[in-house]
Amino acid sequence: MVADALASDTVHLAAGGVAVAVALAAVFLADRRGADWTRTLRSRLLLGVPWGTLLVVAGVIGVYLFVQSGIDDPNRPVVIPFRSWSYFYPEGLVWSSFAHAGRGHITGNLLSALVAGSLAEYAYGHFPEGREVGDRERAAVRSRRLPDRLRGLPGRVREMPSRARRLPSRIRAVESPGENPYVRAFLIVPGAAVAFGLVSALFALGPVIGFSVVVFAYWGFALVTRPVAAVVATTGTALVGVVYDALRTPVAFAEASPSYGAPGWANVAIQGHALGLIGGALVAVVLLRRRRTRGRDDGKRSEDRDAGATPGRWRFHPNAAPDHDGSRADASERTALVVFGALLLFGASRRLWAVYWYLGNERYQLYRAVGVGLLALLAAIVAVAAASRDDPLWPSRAVPKPETLRDGIRSSTPAAVGLVLLTAALAAVAGPAVVPNLVTVEDGDLPGDPIEVEGYQVTYAENVEDRLVGVVDVEAFGRSTSVNTSGVIVSDPDREIWTTAVSKGNLAFWGYRAVDVGGTGWRETVWVQRVGWVAANGGPAYRVDVVRNETRRTLFTSDPARAEPRIDGRNVVIAATPDGFELTVAGGSGNNVTAPLPAANETETVRGITFVREGNAVFAQRGETRVRIAQRERYEGQR
Repeated sequence: MVADALASDTVHLAAGGVAVAVALAAVFLADRRGADWTRTLRSRLLLGVPWGTLLVVAGVIGVYLFVQSGIDDPNRPVVIPFRSWSYFYPEGLVWSSFAHAGRGHITGNLLSALVAGSLAEYAYGHFPEGREVGDRERAAVRSRRLPDRLRGLPGRVREMPSRARRLPSRIRAVESPGENPYVRAFLIVPGAAVAFGLVSALFALGPVIGFSVVVFAYWGFALVTRPVAAVVATTGTALVGVVYDALRTPVAFAEASPSYGAPGWANVAIQGHALGLIGGALVAVVLLRRRRTRGRDDGKRSEDRDAGATPGRWRFHPNAAPDHDGSRADASERTALVVFGALLLFGASRRLWAVYWYLGNERYQLYRAVGVGLLALLAAIVAVAAASRDDPLWPSRAVPKPETLRDGIRSSTPAAVGLVLLTAALAAVAGPAVVPNLVTVEDGDLPGDPIEVEGYQVTYAENVEDRLVGVVDVEAFGRSTSVNTSGVIVSDPDREIWTTAVSKGNLAFWGYRAVDVGGTGWRETVWVQRVGWVAANGGPAYRVDVVRNETRRTLFTSDPARAEPRIDGRNVVIAATPDGFELTVAGGSGNNVTAPLPAANETETVRGITFVREGNAVFAQRGETRVRIAQRERYEGQR
């Protein structure tokens, strides 16, 4: 009983929770004299909560559960129709930035979004100028009044409909809706994330899927506005992930096991990530320039303003104090060197150096040195744009009010040059995606005998042209986009879809795979299975079947495999057929003879050679000679 209790997830979760609570209490007591842990958050966020980020995260979860049918199987959502295949397939463009390929994919993106999005939202702020919030004494007064406020709660609940009707008029009463904290928290912040996701899908290279483009935009914004905090927050992402895993699985068991997959850096959508990072940094640079300009204008007007006035309606708060300038980052935090270092550290940790070329059939070539150089250039451009001065490069040639292009060049400032370079970098990253997204999938016969599912065609083929990678024929550095692919191919010309859903190696590792096709709110599952026999020192002979609605059909049969052992001058060849497997005895004197592979624990005699099936092996016998000539194919993923 005691051992079972100690092994319980609940016990471990409670023990961990108590330890965390004790640790937090100890730190709070040690820091209690001058600490109000939520004051900084409440100075810039409504109730200290990043509402916009939480709304966006909730929306992405909704897409995963209901649009991708993740509620039916959280580990296997519908993926294929929700990629950004083409400009001529708007459904994919709309959902691609908010859909995900699996539970691990969405979990990683959303945990990172919670950290980066909260930091970016804090830097943007629900209160444009920040605000002063109550100190500890005022908080104590409010806590003493709490019982009276709770007794009056039913009356306030009855007044909520009338207050809700007055809310639009209160919002309109603000000089600028953009200064309203509710508008900023519940409209501008989530609206900007959704808009960026939709626009980025138009310039994503290849059929990408995932919220990571927006997440990297969050990081880009945070790295420019709060570079030091952003670098620290990258480790916060790991902490959030550990806490999530601890809550979900307090006790985990593991053992050594084989795995299959591409190199980690080959799974990085570097173009989409760079697009998001540059886009977020560009928005931050523009916002900072506007704030600096507005600050100079406010400084000029402040000379005629009453010294006790607090500018901005939303800086007034029940506990507001005049003459407080809100929570602002120290200007020294945004020096060019700090921003440059922050971008380098972040880019290295997020594999933004992973520039690679796809060679076809799951082979890749990584250009690591070039990638590091490009990352350094990007970091320098962002640093120049974010932290450069507004003084002219050539003061003696500058024109106060330039009217021509020549005057503008002569009067250019380092900050303006950085902004132009950053815009050019964004165009350079986004531009190559336009032409591939304009290409359509032509109607054509797929190899094999494909099965059709609501417009989708599913088949299996080996060493055929990869129409996805070779959609635009490009040759560079001795490489070409004209490559071959092998595996389960899914095509739908109406949706502009052509993809290798399961690679040959993946299927050979697992033995069977599920291919989910569908659309918004619906799915259809097709199972693909590989069955084969491996000839002794001669390679495999296999067939690939598809199973749908308990109906099996053979999509592909491989070339025959010849066993190495020779029996009385004769060779044995194993071949896959749509109905099973067969043996052929060739060579020696006489004609080639073919017979079915023996069933379990049965024998078959061909040209004087007796073939015996014992379990997962087939032996050949003639006289006193007995050799193994084939063994059933084993799949590492099923061991």
